[in-house]
Amino acid sequence: MHSVAVWRCVAISALICSFVSFAWSQASGSAAKRPFTFEDMMALKRIGEPVLSPDGKWVVFAAIDVNLEENTRKSYLWIVPSEGGDARRLTAGQSTEDRPRFAPDGKRLIYTSTASGGSQIWMADFDLSAGSLATSARQVTSLSTEGDGGVWSPDGRNILFISQVYPDCSDDACNKTRDEALVKSKVKALIFNRLFYRHWSSYTHFKRTHLFVVSIEGGNAKDITPGDHDVPPFNLGGQDLYAISPDGQEVAYTSNIDEVEATSTNNDIFVVPIGGGTAKKISTSPGSDSTPLYSPDGKFIAYRSQARGGYESDRFRLLIYDRQNGQTRDLTPNFDRWVGSFACTPDSSAIYFSSEDKGEAPIYVLPLNGGAPRQVIAGHNDDVEIAKDGKAVFFTRMSAQAPNEIYKSAIPASESATPVTHLNDAVLSQVSMRPLEPFRFKGANNTQVEGFIVKPPNFNDSQKYPVKFLIHGGPQGAWGDSWSYRWNAQLFAANGYVVVMINPRGSTGYGQRFIDEINGDWGGNAYIDLMRGLDYVERTYPYVDKDRECALGASYGGYAVNWILGHTNRFKCLVSHDGMFNTESAYGTTEELWFNEWEFKGTPWNNRELYRKWSPHLFARNFKTPTLVVHSQLDYRLDVSEGFQLFTTLQRLKVPSRMLYFPDEGHWVLKPQNSRLWYKTVNEWVDTYTKRTR
Repeated sequence: MHSVAVWRCVAISALICSFVSFAWSQASGSAAKRPFTFEDMMALKRIGEPVLSPDGKWVVFAAIDVNLEENTRKSYLWIVPSEGGDARRLTAGQSTEDRPRFAPDGKRLIYTSTASGGSQIWMADFDLSAGSLATSARQVTSLSTEGDGGVWSPDGRNILFISQVYPDCSDDACNKTRDEALVKSKVKALIFNRLFYRHWSSYTHFKRTHLFVVSIEGGNAKDITPGDHDVPPFNLGGQDLYAISPDGQEVAYTSNIDEVEATSTNNDIFVVPIGGGTAKKISTSPGSDSTPLYSPDGKFIAYRSQARGGYESDRFRLLIYDRQNGQTRDLTPNFDRWVGSFACTPDSSAIYFSSEDKGEAPIYVLPLNGGAPRQVIAGHNDDVEIAKDGKAVFFTRMSAQAPNEIYKSAIPASESATPVTHLNDAVLSQVSMRPLEPFRFKGANNTQVEGFIVKPPNFNDSQKYPVKFLIHGGPQGAWGDSWSYRWNAQLFAANGYVVVMINPRGSTGYGQRFIDEINGDWGGNAYIDLMRGLDYVERTYPYVDKDRECALGASYGGYAVNWILGHTNRFKCLVSHDGMFNTESAYGTTEELWFNEWEFKGTPWNNRELYRKWSPHLFARNFKTPTLVVHSQLDYRLDVSEGFQLFTTLQRLKVPSRMLYFPDEGHWVLKPQNSRLWYKTVNEWVDTYTKRTR
């Protein structure tokens, strides 16, 4: 192709040649692009947090590969120069690898691996000049209960890690015997004498996560947080809930020691000697205190804190605890956003952190000698880490058009962040995607509400397009310029739809008052916001076909779809995934009772009127819209019985309906082939009712 362009340059003027070559290349590039497919999405690598070598030359990270044929998701270790360049696999094995961490001197690397069967901590020497492993890896931990979450002590002599154990077992032999007996027993019955007997997608068997310390030479690991409490508590990812002091003598960790965990969000910060001993609680909030991080000079511990107990969506503030005088100070008293991942500069003078704001997650800098947070990097960012020399900040960044890649910005930070990795460029360069387009309108009580549109590829504004109206979960969540593999706006738009997304009351990134206004009002102003947002889209964008619209939602979004089912017939179809249908039965079958008790202001027996006021099942007489129900057996946040109740009701009312049931998934559909079936079933359902010949 290039030779053709050069030959033509001889025959015509350089100016004309330049124009023709440009136009030809643009047309060729456009023709080469195609709509985004599910297979494209599965081909993308899912990049984790950046981990810098102490000398600042290398970035190691984990990236998940999906194999559709084998129906697997495997994480492998990768490395890239910190200045950017070609990333390459750091290890050659096929076992799952995750959580790389450099030794303080950078000469060794630990990571979690399944090379020996279960998850354990492994170690290898690292060649800083070549950016490669200098020796074969060796296994450091060998507990029958496995090991994960490894962290180096600053002297490089010990590793802190987590393992799930029986709290009444004093050694690994006891844990092993108990686990083996459970597997071999012909009786699978369980006896419960307290709540939290199951959580998220599994039964607990009343094991506890504990912190262990092991020498890098191997040997017996010591449990430094014994007892009948989780250290750290269950979490869905993000920053570590534990850390080691710079002098290596102390461990700060997160734990919830309230009597009834199922009704409590009261996580607290404790400190304990690294060799074990009596723990000391240093936090005081009745809400959640978590993610402790020591300042490099060792003078304070920074952590995220929520002021209100029982409310998992209260504002996340940034507090610091002075280790000398025991005083705690709020660094963000007037910052009306949630503090996300954070890191301290090497001189302990400032903290960089991410925070959701109006569909993005910028990075802010906060001086520790006083002053307000200042935004320094725009975009949708997370996983903040600062180089040891203090000259650069590294982070992950995503958008509605691309999943995570690793970026960096010089310190003092500026908007000129540059990508360090390009693992997904090859796939993304072949597909056509449209950017996220924001709009604002007046919702309930004339409050400003934000929404977003994603247009289909090859969009033509003279045509009319059907609409997929997506409703996010939470309800304390948000749509924005971000990427999702479970509810991907680009994939929904790819087969000729305009995708509309609204951030109603309860959405994060618009201030705590906006979030709080959904408490006790699930079908109220949030529903008005959603409907007014769609009204605005129909009035404003002539390419939207208001007669061909389908609403889809999961979790709270599933609840909102169920509420819509009984309150409007404006949609041609609905998709309800893992939605609450009967508020009273949902209370009795969920595990995190604090959520329902906060959102509905009590229990069903002491505030029954509110539960019934917002229960979709009580409006079944109005159900008419064709509805696809999706639910999974292992969903213990919203039990599968909620989906069965909805489907039974629809069938008895003779409303066109179908149910997609997954016996092997939880609140999220994660297995690759299950995910493919999910997208296929959902899209076919929507097509049936919005692409008919009229």
